[in-house]
Amino acid sequence: MRKTDKKIEKSLREALTEACETALERYEGFQWLTHFVSYDDFPASLSIVCVYDTNAHLAKTNNESMRALIKEKLASIGIKMKDCRQQVRFDTEEDCDNDNDGRWNERFR
Repeated sequence: MRKTDKKIEKSLREALTEACETALERYEGFQWLTHFVSYDDFPASLSIVCVYDTNAHLAKTNNESMRALIKEKLASIGIKMKDCRQQVRFDTEEDCDNDNDGRWNERFR
């Protein structure tokens, strides 16, 4: 990872941590989020996964509001998402438990 990539990663983590903290307060059942990125194709390669505890809570959440929150936090550090609807996706711990026995590393492959 290049020095500039490390700086972007640090800013990205900070902005996503802020989004996560806000989401924990706003959205019932929201648990955590993570991101994946290839800096050779940044920001188009940026992918964010928002994880809820159950499918029932995910079904009740306002996905567009969550995407807007993430987009706003990233914009505050100068990162513009090309296609927020494709780059921010949703999952549940319930589905990971059922489909992958709780192994997120397998689920994210």
